Amino acid sequence: MKVDDSQLDNIYTPSELNHEAKIHLEAGFGRICVQGEISNLSRPASGHLYFTLKDKKAQIRCALFRSNAYGMGFKPENGMLVRCFGRVSLYEARGDYQMIADKLKLAGEGLLRAKFEALKISLDAEGLFREDLKKPLPAYPTRIAVITSPSGAALRDILNVLKRRWPLAHIRVYGVPVQGDEAAPAIVKAIAAANEHAWADLILAGRGGGSLEDLWAFNEETVARAIFASDLPVVSAVGHEIDVSISDYVADLRAPTPSAAAELISPDQSVLINRISVSSGRLSQLIISTLQNLAQRVDNLSHRLNQQHPGQRLIQHQKWLNLTIQRLQLVAQRIIPERRRKLQALVQTLEAVSPLPTLSRGYAIVSDFDTGVAISSVSEVKPKQIIHTQLQDGRIKSTIDEVDDETIDANPA
Repeated sequence: MKVDDSQLDNIYTPSELNHEAKIHLEAGFGRICVQGEISNLSRPASGHLYFTLKDKKAQIRCALFRSNAYGMGFKPENGMLVRCFGRVSLYEARGDYQMIADKLKLAGEGLLRAKFEALKISLDAEGLFREDLKKPLPAYPTRIAVITSPSGAALRDILNVLKRRWPLAHIRVYGVPVQGDEAAPAIVKAIAAANEHAWADLILAGRGGGSLEDLWAFNEETVARAIFASDLPVVSAVGHEIDVSISDYVADLRAPTPSAAAELISPDQSVLINRISVSSGRLSQLIISTLQNLAQRVDNLSHRLNQQHPGQRLIQHQKWLNLTIQRLQLVAQRIIPERRRKLQALVQTLEAVSPLPTLSRGYAIVSDFDTGVAISSVSEVKPKQIIHTQLQDGRIKSTIDEVDDETIDANPA
């Protein structure tokens, strides 16, 4: 549709249009927040800051006046990702669309970097980074606790290095997420578990490379304090060689990568085998030399003994010993038969006076049960007394009912 220019009532000058545009921009948006990367930063003597906020497709000019630039807590630099708070406006003199900022905050990695530096300063002041508090690592660890993602490349790298260098080591993996909100609590729990189990000689904790945000779990204060409180030595292996984490500062040893950590904690078996071989050869030489010296000493002592004629003395003592043995044998041959005859005579005498033959003829021996004293007269017993009667083939225990002093005639008619 064709418009008749004569019908337009309002005719603007540039200043009037810019003024109207400014009013509409400021009223239409109000106070807003824009996130972007700082570029073209300028710091004139006035103390104001002028810069451009940009993303991949567009950019906007910004101004931060001196009164609002104080107390930001960081120094803006080109390339920083920030959040800019303020209002949209227009510079009427040039018609430039711009944003008047009243506050800047770090965003993304810039914010994380600021948090990193603040925590680093705080923990360092507490003494968590002190070298004299770091625990020594065992020279030959045989049990290693690895805290990392069970599916990550870092674990494979660690296992491959240990298998090649130190296959004697036993590995226990404490699988944890290594990024995201759940990572830090899981890492803290795994460190506590490894200490509670008291199985390992040391702990290796880490992950492969990534952005600062990806690695952030190892920059959390809870993880740092768990590492510092660990009774087991802790090796930190986070990211690539250029990445440095808070865990690296607190740990007893910092490794630039997980593979390097496995190298640092493990002895090289080929070097050890060579060292053992060399030591074995030296030991063999020492043993041979020692035996040769001892043999030489024995020869010298033998020679000195021969010079002092001990051999003749030994021969004389041997002869004397043999003669003594012969004499003892002669004496034994003479005395033993004589002693045997005397023994036989004593046996015959004992049998003659022994009561056992008498018992075999029907007689008995009576004795008191309590005292064992032989009873030879009825006057020595009384009713209810307990007695023993010894026969040829055993003993009889009995109680006296009645005592009769009638005697037996030894010579009946």
